[in-house]
Amino acid sequence: MENKRKSVVIWLTIVTIVSFFLSSCHTKTNADLLVFNGTIYTVDSSFSIAEAIVVNNRKIIFVGKKEDAIKKFVCTDSLNLNGKYVYPAFIDAHGHFYGFGLELNKVNLINCKSWDEAIQITKNFVVHHPNINWIQGRGWDQNIWADKKFPDNKKLNELFPNTPVFLRRVDGHAGIANDKALALANITSLTKIAGGEIIIANGKPTGLLIDNAMNFVEKIIPTPNKKQIVTALLDAQEKCFEAGLTTVADAGLPLNIIQQMDTLQKNNLLKMRIYAMVADDSISKNYFFQHGKIKTDKLNVCSMKYYADGALGSRGACLKHEYADRKNHFGFLLNTKKYFEEQAKICYEKGFQMNVHCIGDSANAVILKIMANKLKSKNNLRWRIEHAQIIDTIDLHYFADFSILPSIQPTFATSDMDWAETRVGKKYFAGGYLLKSFLKYCSQLPFGSDFPIESYYPVEGMFAATERKNHLHLPENGFKPEEAIGIIDALKGYTIWAAYACKEENEKGSLEKNKNADFIIFDSDILKNKNSDLFLEKPEQTWLAGERVFKK
Repeated sequence: MENKRKSVVIWLTIVTIVSFFLSSCHTKTNADLLVFNGTIYTVDSSFSIAEAIVVNNRKIIFVGKKEDAIKKFVCTDSLNLNGKYVYPAFIDAHGHFYGFGLELNKVNLINCKSWDEAIQITKNFVVHHPNINWIQGRGWDQNIWADKKFPDNKKLNELFPNTPVFLRRVDGHAGIANDKALALANITSLTKIAGGEIIIANGKPTGLLIDNAMNFVEKIIPTPNKKQIVTALLDAQEKCFEAGLTTVADAGLPLNIIQQMDTLQKNNLLKMRIYAMVADDSISKNYFFQHGKIKTDKLNVCSMKYYADGALGSRGACLKHEYADRKNHFGFLLNTKKYFEEQAKICYEKGFQMNVHCIGDSANAVILKIMANKLKSKNNLRWRIEHAQIIDTIDLHYFADFSILPSIQPTFATSDMDWAETRVGKKYFAGGYLLKSFLKYCSQLPFGSDFPIESYYPVEGMFAATERKNHLHLPENGFKPEEAIGIIDALKGYTIWAAYACKEENEKGSLEKNKNADFIIFDSDILKNKNSDLFLEKPEQTWLAGERVFKK
């Protein structure tokens, strides 16, 4: 009897152990991917560091310790980081994704050191594209040339008398057209333009067109066909994935391009997530004001993009005081105050963000006051000032009082630092190229690049934001070094703060449960690269929705 009792106890013990084991196995959850064995910066509210993340169905379902992940999940695949570093994928809060793709197949004049070099690059391009009907390019910047003078079209006329040429300045707010292009656009010395300039010398146009004057030429340039549009979008995507970008805010798109993006995304050809600001043209605006917003997993259309003024480099930015290097010139607004007031009203009524390009202190003041009059008080509408480049410090309070976001491009400071003060004047430069000062008024500071004007690599923006220096580590003490911010804030600018500016902080910008599995991997810790060549660091891998889309 005693032996029988012992046998029953042993049998029950074995059953209990086996049942516990089986039940433990059955409590494990199936998942797609385990990412482990590295340092994972989540960029959550406490900026916590994790050992592992688990991905299922394109979303993050676990963030924490590796041993807990192994206990709780059975994963189809795994990614051993081997000591590498993971961050949320980068978000560019202000770029030109589609435009960048188009520029990849045009004359590239970025960093050319003279107009003669720009001419030679254009000649070389035409040799390799002999049947081209329109010669287009972008990237020249007279401010980095020895003479710092705007060019004219004389050499273009000599080289290309029968082919129209249009070469845009780096900021896209000025361009040089040859006489053939001017003739096709019906531009003469008598042509009148509001919100722009046609530069005249010796009684005839020099070919230099500033801001709205460029519209005469741009509207006659043949529009890209469907194949060219698709090629541009997919080419841009490939480059952006290399930079660690999985979301781009495209600052001003017409209806047809937004629709093409949507189609490509639904067919899984365009995987890049796009926050599309609607361009300020009547067809595009009226369509969305009538039909409402679009929100899919990859496309977010909830904002309108306006231009208040031009660029500082071409003296189109609207200043409160005359340009220090051009007497009696103040720049100009690109439209009337009444127009912007009307647009603020309809954006407010239709529930769209109003995002306005403002460079000069006068343009910023005008738009901030218009926004304030409509918004009335603090809010969660997240209207945005794009660039907020030169601000009269007495106007900074508008950002805090009316919850307006400054959408900043950190590399503008280091690109413009050699000449910007000569434009504005030392007396009025206190509010120029701010970063740290904005954090006193705004809890979020979204960062972008405005690419292709600047580099599309966010690490370069992070370097400029923290060091206030260029790639040569100049100036020695930094440009306006009091405006430098910390490396963690710089990372937030390209992740969670950028997501917030796009009304997407609940789905991206940090590595947290239920958010998109968008992350990037670096070989080294970019948060500890301060005072080094951070701008040289490149992502080793980029993952979007749990899928690797780039590997170095």
